[in-house]
Amino acid sequence: MAVMKVIEILANSEKSWEDATKKAINQASKSVKNIKSAFVQSQSVVVKDDEVSEFRVNLKVTFEVK
Repeated sequence: MAVMKVIEILANSEKSWEDATKKAINQASKSVKNIKSAFVQSQSVVVKDDEVSEFRVNLKVTFEVK
């Protein structure tokens, strides 16, 4: 029987939500092992001078506890 744990991670990118998600998983995998999935709970942007300046994601990351 596998035991799973879920953590919440916030990340940002100047490029896209996809890039922010990839950055979050890449950074999390440095300290959290056995990541199995991620659920994008929410997306938002920062607007500066009438332009999108930053993409933000809030992820729920699931990993196996061994």
